Amino acid sequence: MAYDNGALDATLAAAAGDNAALMHELRGAFLESAARQLDLLKRARCDGNWNVAAMRLKGLAASFHADELLSAADHALNAAPGEPLAIREIEAVLARFNRSARR
Repeated sequence: MAYDNGALDATLAAAAGDNAALMHELRGAFLESAARQLDLLKRARCDGNWNVAAMRLKGLAASFHADELLSAADHALNAAPGEPLAIREIEAVLARFNRSARR
């Protein structure tokens, strides 16, 4: 699957303007928050905790226009707590975001 982070980059650029340091900081905050929600998903053992973490991840993705993460979070929201496929999908999306952040 081809990865396109154009919408995320455009959102970050709109918020940071020409300030590269701020853009880097915003990207870092986004990735840190997404990783925190993924960790909560991995540790969720009931529907309530799973749904809260998936909704937070979905909200984060929507706020930053990260469509691929939004879709993965939506899949998790519709999956059973602890669903390995949903977790792997989110991990894969975040890995692609991390790789693109290092470029």
